[in-house]
Order: sequence, then structure tokens, then C-alpha cells
Amino acid sequence: MLQKLGYWAWLGGAALAGIAGMVNAIGYLSYSHQGVTHLTGTASQLGIAVHAGDTVNTGHLVLVIVAFFSGAVLSGYIIRRQTLKLGRRYGMALGLEGALLCMAALLMRRHHEAGSYFASAAFGLQNAMASTYSGAILRTTHVTGIVTDLGAMLGHALRGMEIEWPRARLYLMVLGGFTAGGVVGAALFRLVGTDALFYPAGLTLAVAAGYGAYSHYVRIHPPKPPVAD
Repeated sequence: MLQKLGYWAWLGGAALAGIAGMVNAIGYLSYSHQGVTHLTGTASQLGIAVHAGDTVNTGHLVLVIVAFFSGAVLSGYIIRRQTLKLGRRYGMALGLEGALLCMAALLMRRHHEAGSYFASAAFGLQNAMASTYSGAILRTTHVTGIVTDLGAMLGHALRGMEIEWPRARLYLMVLGGFTAGGVVGAALFRLVGTDALFYPAGLTLAVAAGYGAYSHYVRIHPPKPPVAD
């Protein structure tokens, strides 16, 4: 079933994972020392801050989580469906994500904590774009579930069970994209500091434009039905 996804979904998933890896690396290396593409570490930091009675950091971390949640709400409002399908309003959602990342870059340039909130909202939006296709959940802002699923697949293979190789390849593309994005993000941060965020912002806008152009092309030139023998 996953063979029917089309190259736009495979390449788009890898590109978005790369963007998330870039931003997460930049977030960790910046003055905030915080990843913003998922909330696992943030929730742990929040628990530590609450235990320590650190009200300032507690408030900041709560706002990061609220921003991520708000981005997910925006995605649900814009796209309205979970099942992956060409023609849905992913371009609009990605354009908004790019704008949020641009705002995050401008604020982080001034060492303003609100930059973390805009970045977190951007990836709440991207993570909520995760779509289900033939039982495969395409998450592009973190890799915990992907590594878990790949491990389970390997376990199945070791027992001689049949596994879905297209799904494994899709997961490996996303994992590779996220890791490569981290390398690029770290290199960019060493060169230009927090202004490195402008690069993933621009890439997100490019992916949005590419998706919109391809969707428009397919709408004008629909694939021809196969000719019967």
C-alpha cells in the first residue's frame, strides 16, 4: 500500500524531518538550550522546575507546551483530515509554519524567550500534520516512535515473520533526514548563531511552494487511467 504514496510524500516527509532536526539542534545550541520540536524533554524540565519551586522557568516551560498545543490546533483547523492525500491544504499549513519560524528567528536574534514559543508552535503544527496511510503514522518532528517501530520490525524479521519493507524504508528516510538536519543545524549555528533559524524557515516555505506547485500540476494534468489489455 505504501508504494502508492508517491514521491511527493516520501520526499516531503524526509525534508520536513530534516527541517525539524535543524531547528532542534539550533534550539539546543542556542541560549535557551532547549529542543522545541517535541515535548518529552520539556515535560521533564517542567517537572524539575516545579519541584525546585522555580516559578519563572515553570511559567516559561508551560508556555512552550501551550504554544506547541496551539500549533496542533491550527493544523487540525486548517487540514481537517488525518488521512494523507494530495490536494489537501498542507501548503497553507507549511506556509504558516515557515512564517512562525521566521518570527522565532527574529525574536531569538534578540534573545527574547518568545522565540521559543513561536518555534514550538511551528512544530506543534507540523507534528499534527502527521497523517495515517495504510496504518503508517508519519511523524516528522521526533524519531522515538520511528526507532521503536524499526526495532519491532527487526524483531519480527528475526523470527522469520514478513515485514512491510516500504514502511521500513519510509521510516529510515525520516530518521536519516532528522539526523542529517541536526548536523546541518549545528554547522549553521556555528557560522551565524541563532540566525541559522532563517534557513529552516526558508526551506519550509520552499517545501510549501513545491507542494502547492506539484498539487496544482496534478490537478491540471491528472494521471491517465491504465489502458486495458
